Amino acid sequence: MKTLVWVEHEGGTVKDATLAAVTAASRLGEVHLLVAGEGIGAVAAAAAKIAGVGKVHAAEGAAYGRALPENIAPLVVDLMADHDAFLAPATANGKNIAPRVAALLDVMQISEILSVESADTFTRPIYAGNAIATVRSSDTKMVITVRGTAFDKAPREGGAGVVEAVSGAGDPGLSSFIAAEISKSERPELTSAKIVVSGGRALQNSENFQSIIEPLADKLGAAVGASRAAVDAGYVPNDYQVGQTGKIVAPEIYIAVGISGAIQHLAGMKDSKTIVAINKDEDAPIFQVADIGLVGDLFSVVPELTRRL
Repeated sequence: MKTLVWVEHEGGTVKDATLAAVTAASRLGEVHLLVAGEGIGAVAAAAAKIAGVGKVHAAEGAAYGRALPENIAPLVVDLMADHDAFLAPATANGKNIAPRVAALLDVMQISEILSVESADTFTRPIYAGNAIATVRSSDTKMVITVRGTAFDKAPREGGAGVVEAVSGAGDPGLSSFIAAEISKSERPELTSAKIVVSGGRALQNSENFQSIIEPLADKLGAAVGASRAAVDAGYVPNDYQVGQTGKIVAPEIYIAVGISGAIQHLAGMKDSKTIVAINKDEDAPIFQVADIGLVGDLFSVVPELTRRL
C-alpha cells in the first residue's frame, strides 16, 4: 500500500504533527510525502531525510504558498491516482484539507485516528474521548486525519527519500488569502511543549491570568493553555484553548489551575503523562484524572509554588 502524507511546514521547518502522521502512515505501507508552497526546496530536502520516507512530491508555486485547501485538495486528488491512502495531521490545516479531498474522491473520511489496527482498520475517539471506536473502511482510497499525540514522532534523520517535482491545476480562484493575525510568543508551542500550565475560569479575569499563570509557566519553561470557559470569558486568545474544540495536547506534565474538568477539556489533555490539578473544590472532576491533586486557593497556592521554584 502506498500512502501520501501532507507535510505541514513553517519557516522552512517540518512541524512535529507531520512526524506523527509519518509514523501512522508507515504502519500502512510505503510512505510518500507532499510538500507544497513557495520556496520549498529546503523543506522538501528536510522531509526527504525523515526516517521511513521513500519519496517526496514537491509542488512549487504561488497558488500553494498559503496552503489554501481549495488549491491543495485538487493537487492531492491528482496524486491519489498512484496512492491508496492520504493522511494529514489533525491540525487546523489538515482538518481543512482532508474533507475536501474525501469529497472529491467520493469516499468517507476517517478522523483523528489513535491507532492502526490493520490496512483498513483503525481506532478513533467518540463521545469526547469517553469511548474508542474501531472502524473499518471498505473504500478503495482512504482519507485519514491523525491525532498527533497518539503516535510517536518519526525521527527527522535517517531517511533517504527522493525528491520529485510535481505540478497541479494551480489556483482555481475559489478562495483568496487576505491576511493572517498570528500571535507570537517566546514560550514553547502549545501542542509540542513538554510542560503546559493551563488556567480556568476561576482566575476571574485576564489580569489574574497573566499575573498567576504566566509567571509559573515562565519558571517552568512551559507553554500556556486555558479552558474553554477562560477563553470564552476573554481572559486569553482562542489559540490558548485546550479541549475537544481547541488543541489536543499530551505533554510530560500538565498543570491545571482553577479548571473544574469539563468533559470537553479532559478530551484535550487526559493523555498527558502526569496531570497536576490545583482547585479549591475537592469534588471537581479534574481530580478524577489527576495524578497529583492539590486542594487549595489558587490565589495563594500558585504564587507560593512559583516563588519556591
